[in-house]
Amino acid sequence: MPRRISKQPKSQERNLIWSPETELVGLVFELVSQADASVYPQYTIGLHAWFLDQVRSSDPELSAYLHDGESEKPFTISALDGEMVSSGREVQLKANTSYYWYVTALSSRVVQWMSQWVQNLPKELNLRDASLQIRSCQIALPATTYAQLLNSEHGETITLKFLSPTSFRRKGHHFPLPMPTNVFHSYLRRWNDFSGIPVDQEAFLDFIDENVLITRHQLTSTKVLAGKKGAVTGFTGAIEFALTKKAFEQTEFCKLLYALGKLAPYCGTGHKTTFGLGQTRLGWSSQVAPEMPDVQSLLARRIEELTDIFKAQRKRTGGDRAEETATKWATILARREMGESLQVVAQELEMPYETVKTYVKLARRALKNPG
Repeated sequence: MPRRISKQPKSQERNLIWSPETELVGLVFELVSQADASVYPQYTIGLHAWFLDQVRSSDPELSAYLHDGESEKPFTISALDGEMVSSGREVQLKANTSYYWYVTALSSRVVQWMSQWVQNLPKELNLRDASLQIRSCQIALPATTYAQLLNSEHGETITLKFLSPTSFRRKGHHFPLPMPTNVFHSYLRRWNDFSGIPVDQEAFLDFIDENVLITRHQLTSTKVLAGKKGAVTGFTGAIEFALTKKAFEQTEFCKLLYALGKLAPYCGTGHKTTFGLGQTRLGWSSQVAPEMPDVQSLLARRIEELTDIFKAQRKRTGGDRAEETATKWATILARREMGESLQVVAQELEMPYETVKTYVKLARRALKNPG
Protein backbone atom coordinates (compact mmCIF):
# COMPACT_ATOMS: atom_id res chain seq x y z
CA MET A 1 0.00 0.00 0.00
CA PRO A 2 1.10 3.67 -0.22
CA ARG A 3 4.10 4.83 1.78
CA ARG A 4 3.23 5.61 5.35
CA ILE A 5 4.26 8.96 6.76
CA SER A 6 4.94 9.90 10.35
CA LYS A 7 2.84 12.34 12.28
CA GLN A 8 3.90 15.93 11.64
CA PRO A 9 3.46 18.96 13.90
CA LYS A 10 0.46 21.10 13.12
CA SER A 11 2.75 23.93 12.08
CA GLN A 12 3.94 21.92 9.09
CA GLU A 13 0.40 21.62 7.81
CA ARG A 14 0.58 25.31 6.91
CA ASN A 15 2.58 24.16 3.89
CA LEU A 16 -0.71 23.06 2.32
CA ILE A 17 -0.54 25.99 -0.07
CA TRP A 18 -0.10 25.78 -3.82
CA SER A 19 -0.13 28.03 -6.86
CA PRO A 20 -3.49 29.32 -8.19
CA GLU A 21 -2.52 27.73 -11.53
CA THR A 22 -2.44 24.24 -10.00
CA GLU A 23 -4.64 21.67 -11.74
CA LEU A 24 -3.59 18.47 -9.95
CA VAL A 25 -2.71 17.65 -6.36
CA GLY A 26 -2.86 14.67 -4.01
CA LEU A 27 -3.36 14.75 -0.23
CA VAL A 28 -2.91 12.14 2.48
CA PHE A 29 -4.79 12.29 5.79
CA GLU A 30 -3.65 10.53 8.94
CA LEU A 31 -6.76 9.29 10.75
CA VAL A 32 -6.88 7.80 14.25
CA SER A 33 -9.73 6.16 16.14
CA GLN A 34 -9.73 6.88 19.87
CA ALA A 35 -11.25 3.47 20.59
CA ASP A 36 -11.67 0.13 18.85
CA ALA A 37 -14.34 0.63 16.20
CA SER A 38 -16.11 -1.32 13.50
CA VAL A 39 -17.00 -0.20 9.99
CA TYR A 40 -19.18 -1.96 7.47
CA PRO A 41 -17.50 -3.80 4.54
CA GLN A 42 -18.48 -1.14 1.99
CA TYR A 43 -17.18 1.72 4.14
CA THR A 44 -15.63 3.45 1.08
CA ILE A 45 -19.21 4.53 0.27
CA GLY A 46 -19.09 6.46 3.54
CA LEU A 47 -15.72 8.02 2.70
CA HIS A 48 -17.12 9.07 -0.67
CA ALA A 49 -20.24 10.55 0.93
CA TRP A 50 -18.26 12.36 3.64
CA PHE A 51 -16.02 14.01 1.05
CA LEU A 52 -18.97 15.14 -1.07
CA ASP A 53 -20.66 16.48 2.06
CA GLN A 54 -17.55 18.54 2.79
CA VAL A 55 -17.83 20.03 -0.70
CA ARG A 56 -21.60 20.54 -0.36
CA SER A 57 -21.26 22.51 2.86
CA SER A 58 -19.17 25.22 1.16
CA ASP A 59 -19.85 24.90 -2.58
CA PRO A 60 -23.23 23.26 -3.37
CA GLU A 61 -22.83 23.90 -7.09
CA LEU A 62 -19.51 22.05 -7.24
CA SER A 63 -20.97 19.26 -5.11
CA ALA A 64 -23.86 18.80 -7.55
CA TYR A 65 -21.40 18.63 -10.44
CA LEU A 66 -19.22 16.05 -8.67
CA HIS A 67 -22.28 13.98 -7.82
CA ASP A 68 -24.23 14.21 -11.08
CA GLY A 69 -21.77 15.40 -13.73
CA GLU A 70 -21.69 13.39 -16.94
CA SER A 71 -17.95 13.85 -17.46
CA GLU A 72 -15.15 11.88 -15.80
CA LYS A 73 -14.97 12.45 -12.05
CA PRO A 74 -12.34 15.10 -11.21
CA PHE A 75 -11.27 13.48 -7.94
CA THR A 76 -10.32 10.11 -6.46
CA ILE A 77 -10.34 8.66 -2.95
CA SER A 78 -8.60 5.60 -1.54
CA ALA A 79 -9.74 3.05 0.98
CA LEU A 80 -8.12 3.26 4.42
CA ASP A 81 -4.50 2.10 4.49
CA GLY A 82 -3.70 0.45 7.80
CA GLU A 83 -4.22 -2.64 9.92
CA MET A 84 -7.78 -3.93 9.43
CA VAL A 85 -9.29 -7.32 10.26
CA SER A 86 -12.70 -8.95 10.03
CA SER A 87 -14.88 -8.77 13.13
CA GLY A 88 -18.08 -10.71 12.60
CA ARG A 89 -19.89 -9.01 9.75
CA GLU A 90 -17.81 -5.83 9.98
CA VAL A 91 -14.24 -4.59 9.63
CA GLN A 92 -12.37 -3.76 12.83
CA LEU A 93 -10.29 -0.59 13.30
CA LYS A 94 -7.84 -0.57 16.19
CA ALA A 95 -7.70 2.17 18.80
CA ASN A 96 -4.79 4.63 18.64
CA THR A 97 -3.66 3.20 15.31
CA SER A 98 -2.96 5.40 12.29
CA TYR A 99 -4.90 4.89 9.07
CA TYR A 100 -4.01 6.77 5.91
CA TRP A 101 -6.53 8.10 3.42
CA TYR A 102 -5.60 9.54 0.03
CA VAL A 103 -7.63 12.14 -1.88
CA THR A 104 -6.65 13.64 -5.24
CA ALA A 105 -8.03 16.49 -7.34
CA LEU A 106 -7.83 16.40 -11.16
CA SER A 107 -9.28 19.75 -12.19
CA SER A 108 -8.49 23.36 -11.37
CA ARG A 109 -12.01 23.83 -10.00
CA VAL A 110 -11.66 21.05 -7.42
CA VAL A 111 -8.08 22.09 -6.63
CA GLN A 112 -9.23 25.65 -5.91
CA TRP A 113 -11.95 24.41 -3.57
CA MET A 114 -9.48 22.06 -1.87
CA SER A 115 -6.99 24.87 -1.28
CA GLN A 116 -9.59 26.60 0.92
CA TRP A 117 -10.85 23.39 2.54
CA VAL A 118 -7.46 22.28 3.89
CA GLN A 119 -7.00 25.58 5.70
CA ASN A 120 -9.97 24.83 7.97
CA LEU A 121 -10.39 21.07 8.11
CA PRO A 122 -12.88 19.46 10.50
CA LYS A 123 -11.44 17.67 13.50
CA GLU A 124 -13.11 14.35 12.71
CA LEU A 125 -14.21 12.14 9.84
CA ASN A 126 -17.37 10.24 10.73
CA LEU A 127 -18.14 6.82 9.25
CA ARG A 128 -21.54 5.80 10.60
CA ASP A 129 -20.41 3.93 13.74
CA ALA A 130 -16.78 5.10 13.74
CA SER A 131 -15.39 8.55 14.40
CA LEU A 132 -11.83 9.09 13.18
CA GLN A 133 -9.72 12.01 14.37
CA ILE A 134 -7.97 13.89 11.55
CA ARG A 135 -4.49 14.03 13.04
CA SER A 136 -2.66 15.48 10.03
CA CYS A 137 -2.98 16.31 6.35
CA GLN A 138 -0.04 16.55 3.97
CA ILE A 139 0.67 16.74 0.26
CA ALA A 140 1.22 13.22 -1.06
CA LEU A 141 1.38 14.02 -4.80
CA PRO A 142 2.96 17.35 -5.80
CA ALA A 143 0.82 20.24 -6.98
CA THR A 144 1.27 20.50 -10.75
CA THR A 145 -0.44 21.20 -14.07
CA TYR A 146 -1.19 19.10 -17.12
CA ALA A 147 1.23 21.19 -19.20
CA GLN A 148 3.98 20.51 -16.66
CA LEU A 149 3.32 16.78 -16.89
CA LEU A 150 3.50 17.00 -20.67
CA ASN A 151 6.84 18.85 -20.65
CA SER A 152 8.56 16.99 -17.80
CA GLU A 153 11.51 14.64 -18.17
CA HIS A 154 10.93 10.90 -18.36
CA GLY A 155 12.70 7.56 -18.60
CA GLU A 156 12.40 4.99 -21.36
CA THR A 157 9.78 2.80 -19.67
CA ILE A 158 6.59 3.42 -17.70
CA THR A 159 6.27 1.30 -14.58
CA LEU A 160 3.07 1.30 -12.54
CA LYS A 161 2.00 -0.24 -9.22
CA PHE A 162 -1.69 -0.99 -8.70
CA LEU A 163 -2.18 -0.72 -4.95
CA SER A 164 -5.90 -1.43 -4.76
CA PRO A 165 -7.99 -3.77 -6.93
CA THR A 166 -8.31 -2.40 -10.44
CA SER A 167 -10.72 -3.28 -13.25
CA PHE A 168 -12.01 -1.88 -16.53
CA ARG A 169 -15.30 -1.92 -18.38
CA ARG A 170 -15.05 -3.63 -21.77
CA LYS A 171 -17.99 -4.47 -24.01
CA GLY A 172 -20.37 -4.22 -21.08
CA HIS A 173 -18.34 -6.52 -18.81
CA HIS A 174 -15.57 -6.17 -16.23
CA PHE A 175 -12.07 -6.76 -17.61
CA PRO A 176 -9.39 -7.43 -14.95
CA LEU A 177 -6.20 -7.15 -17.01
CA PRO A 178 -3.94 -4.10 -17.60
CA MET A 179 -3.81 -4.27 -21.38
CA PRO A 180 -2.06 -1.15 -22.76
CA THR A 181 -5.11 0.20 -24.60
CA ASN A 182 -7.31 -0.19 -21.52
CA VAL A 183 -4.77 1.40 -19.18
CA PHE A 184 -3.91 4.42 -21.32
CA HIS A 185 -7.48 4.92 -22.52
CA SER A 186 -8.39 5.23 -18.84
CA TYR A 187 -5.88 8.06 -18.41
CA LEU A 188 -6.66 9.70 -21.76
CA ARG A 189 -10.33 10.14 -20.84
CA ARG A 190 -9.35 12.19 -17.80
CA TRP A 191 -6.72 14.07 -19.80
CA ASN A 192 -9.20 15.06 -22.49
CA ASP A 193 -11.80 16.15 -19.93
CA PHE A 194 -9.60 18.26 -17.65
CA SER A 195 -6.30 19.22 -19.27
CA GLY A 196 -7.48 21.77 -21.84
CA ILE A 197 -5.04 20.02 -24.22
CA PRO A 198 -7.35 17.46 -25.90
CA VAL A 199 -5.99 14.71 -28.13
CA ASP A 200 -7.67 12.67 -30.87
CA GLN A 201 -8.68 9.54 -28.96
CA GLU A 202 -8.96 7.12 -31.88
CA ALA A 203 -5.57 8.02 -33.36
CA PHE A 204 -3.83 7.83 -29.98
CA LEU A 205 -5.35 4.46 -29.09
CA ASP A 206 -4.22 3.12 -32.48
CA PHE A 207 -0.73 4.32 -31.58
CA ILE A 208 -0.95 2.50 -28.23
CA ASP A 209 -2.16 -0.71 -29.84
CA GLU A 210 0.67 -0.69 -32.37
CA ASN A 211 3.56 0.49 -30.25
CA VAL A 212 3.20 -0.14 -26.51
CA LEU A 213 4.74 -3.38 -25.22
CA ILE A 214 4.44 -5.14 -21.85
CA THR A 215 8.00 -5.94 -20.77
CA ARG A 216 7.20 -7.46 -17.37
CA HIS A 217 4.37 -7.83 -14.91
CA GLN A 218 3.44 -9.35 -11.57
CA LEU A 219 -0.31 -9.44 -11.00
CA THR A 220 -2.80 -11.01 -8.62
CA SER A 221 -6.58 -11.07 -9.03
CA THR A 222 -9.19 -10.73 -6.31
CA LYS A 223 -12.93 -10.26 -5.83
CA VAL A 224 -13.76 -6.74 -4.71
CA LEU A 225 -16.77 -4.62 -3.78
CA ALA A 226 -17.44 -2.13 -6.57
CA GLY A 227 -18.66 1.15 -5.13
CA LYS A 228 -22.35 1.32 -4.31
CA LYS A 229 -23.49 -1.66 -6.37
CA GLY A 230 -22.06 -4.98 -7.41
CA ALA A 231 -18.73 -6.75 -7.18
CA VAL A 232 -15.97 -7.23 -9.73
CA THR A 233 -12.78 -9.19 -10.24
CA GLY A 234 -9.90 -6.75 -9.95
CA PHE A 235 -6.12 -7.03 -10.06
CA THR A 236 -3.25 -5.64 -8.00
CA GLY A 237 0.48 -5.76 -8.65
CA ALA A 238 2.91 -4.07 -11.02
CA ILE A 239 3.51 -3.74 -14.74
CA GLU A 240 6.15 -2.19 -17.00
CA PHE A 241 5.45 -0.74 -20.44
CA ALA A 242 7.96 0.10 -23.19
CA LEU A 243 7.73 1.50 -26.72
CA THR A 244 8.78 0.03 -30.04
CA LYS A 245 11.55 1.84 -31.92
CA LYS A 246 9.01 2.84 -34.57
CA ALA A 247 6.94 4.66 -31.96
CA PHE A 248 9.51 7.45 -31.60
CA GLU A 249 8.69 8.61 -35.13
CA GLN A 250 5.49 10.03 -33.58
CA THR A 251 7.07 12.46 -31.14
CA GLU A 252 3.90 14.10 -29.85
CA PHE A 253 2.18 10.80 -29.04
CA CYS A 254 5.31 9.55 -27.26
CA LYS A 255 5.39 12.75 -25.23
CA LEU A 256 1.72 12.32 -24.30
CA LEU A 257 2.21 8.67 -23.35
CA TYR A 258 4.86 9.54 -20.76
CA ALA A 259 2.69 12.38 -19.46
CA LEU A 260 -0.23 9.97 -19.01
CA GLY A 261 2.03 7.65 -17.04
CA LYS A 262 2.77 10.52 -14.66
CA LEU A 263 -0.95 11.34 -14.49
CA ALA A 264 -1.76 7.81 -13.28
CA PRO A 265 -1.12 8.40 -9.53
CA TYR A 266 -3.44 11.41 -9.59
CA CYS A 267 -6.35 9.94 -11.56
CA GLY A 268 -6.10 6.24 -10.66
CA THR A 269 -6.65 3.42 -13.13
CA GLY A 270 -9.87 1.94 -14.47
CA HIS A 271 -13.27 2.60 -12.96
CA LYS A 272 -14.73 3.24 -9.48
CA THR A 273 -11.70 5.36 -8.54
CA THR A 274 -13.95 7.56 -6.38
CA PHE A 275 -14.71 4.48 -4.25
CA GLY A 276 -11.14 3.33 -3.58
CA LEU A 277 -10.46 1.15 -6.61
CA GLY A 278 -7.57 1.65 -9.02
CA GLN A 279 -5.09 3.39 -6.68
CA THR A 280 -1.89 3.64 -8.72
CA ARG A 281 1.71 4.75 -8.10
CA LEU A 282 4.84 4.97 -10.22
CA GLY A 283 7.61 2.38 -9.90
CA TRP A 284 7.93 -1.35 -9.46
CA SER A 285 7.09 -3.35 -6.36
CA SER A 286 7.28 -7.10 -5.91
CA GLN A 287 5.30 -6.85 -2.67
CA VAL A 288 1.85 -8.34 -2.79
CA ALA A 289 -0.93 -5.93 -1.78
CA PRO A 290 -2.44 -6.84 1.60
CA GLU A 291 -5.52 -8.99 1.37
CA MET A 292 -8.87 -7.43 2.10
CA PRO A 293 -10.51 -8.42 5.38
CA ASP A 294 -12.37 -11.72 4.96
CA VAL A 295 -15.75 -10.09 5.43
CA GLN A 296 -15.15 -7.79 2.43
CA SER A 297 -14.13 -10.70 0.21
CA LEU A 298 -17.08 -12.73 1.46
CA LEU A 299 -19.55 -9.98 0.64
CA ALA A 300 -17.99 -9.40 -2.79
CA ARG A 301 -18.23 -13.10 -3.65
CA ARG A 302 -21.83 -13.29 -2.44
CA ILE A 303 -22.86 -10.26 -4.51
CA GLU A 304 -21.22 -11.75 -7.60
CA GLU A 305 -22.84 -15.14 -6.98
CA LEU A 306 -26.31 -13.60 -6.63
CA THR A 307 -25.77 -11.35 -9.64
CA ASP A 308 -24.98 -14.37 -11.81
CA ILE A 309 -28.13 -16.14 -10.59
CA PHE A 310 -30.41 -13.17 -11.26
CA LYS A 311 -28.82 -12.43 -14.63
CA ALA A 312 -29.31 -16.05 -15.70
CA GLN A 313 -32.98 -15.85 -14.73
CA ARG A 314 -33.42 -12.69 -16.76
CA LYS A 315 -31.32 -13.61 -19.78
CA ARG A 316 -34.40 -13.87 -21.99
CA THR A 317 -35.05 -10.15 -21.53
CA GLY A 318 -31.35 -9.27 -21.74
CA GLY A 319 -30.01 -5.76 -22.16
CA ASP A 320 -28.42 -3.27 -19.80
CA ARG A 321 -31.59 -2.81 -17.77
CA ALA A 322 -31.82 -6.51 -16.92
CA GLU A 323 -28.17 -6.57 -15.86
CA GLU A 324 -28.57 -3.43 -13.76
CA THR A 325 -31.62 -4.88 -12.02
CA ALA A 326 -29.78 -8.13 -11.30
CA THR A 327 -26.89 -6.17 -9.77
CA LYS A 328 -29.22 -4.07 -7.60
CA TRP A 329 -31.10 -7.13 -6.33
CA ALA A 330 -27.82 -8.92 -5.56
CA THR A 331 -26.30 -5.95 -3.73
CA ILE A 332 -29.37 -5.29 -1.63
CA LEU A 333 -29.96 -8.93 -0.71
CA ALA A 334 -26.30 -9.65 0.09
CA ARG A 335 -26.04 -6.61 2.34
CA ARG A 336 -29.29 -7.56 4.08
CA GLU A 337 -27.92 -11.08 4.61
CA MET A 338 -24.89 -9.46 6.26
CA GLY A 339 -27.20 -7.82 8.77
CA GLU A 340 -27.44 -4.28 7.38
CA SER A 341 -30.75 -2.47 7.71
CA LEU A 342 -32.73 -1.72 4.58
CA GLN A 343 -32.95 1.93 5.65
CA VAL A 344 -29.16 2.25 5.54
CA VAL A 345 -28.91 0.35 2.24
CA ALA A 346 -31.59 2.59 0.69
CA GLN A 347 -29.81 5.72 1.87
CA GLU A 348 -26.41 4.67 0.54
CA LEU A 349 -27.78 3.44 -2.79
CA GLU A 350 -29.84 6.63 -3.03
CA MET A 351 -33.02 4.65 -3.64
CA PRO A 352 -36.49 4.99 -2.03
CA TYR A 353 -36.86 2.74 1.00
CA GLU A 354 -40.04 1.12 -0.37
CA THR A 355 -38.23 0.26 -3.62
CA VAL A 356 -35.38 -1.39 -1.72
CA LYS A 357 -37.89 -3.27 0.42
CA THR A 358 -39.67 -4.52 -2.72
CA TYR A 359 -36.40 -5.52 -4.40
CA VAL A 360 -35.26 -7.63 -1.47
CA LYS A 361 -38.61 -9.45 -1.47
CA LEU A 362 -38.38 -10.10 -5.20
CA ALA A 363 -34.78 -11.28 -4.86
CA ARG A 364 -35.66 -13.75 -2.10
CA ARG A 365 -38.61 -15.01 -4.13
CA ALA A 366 -36.37 -15.48 -7.17
CA LEU A 367 -33.93 -17.57 -5.12
CA LYS A 368 -36.73 -19.81 -3.87
CA ASN A 369 -38.25 -20.20 -7.32
CA PRO A 370 -35.32 -20.19 -9.74
CA GLY A 371 -37.45 -21.46 -12.61
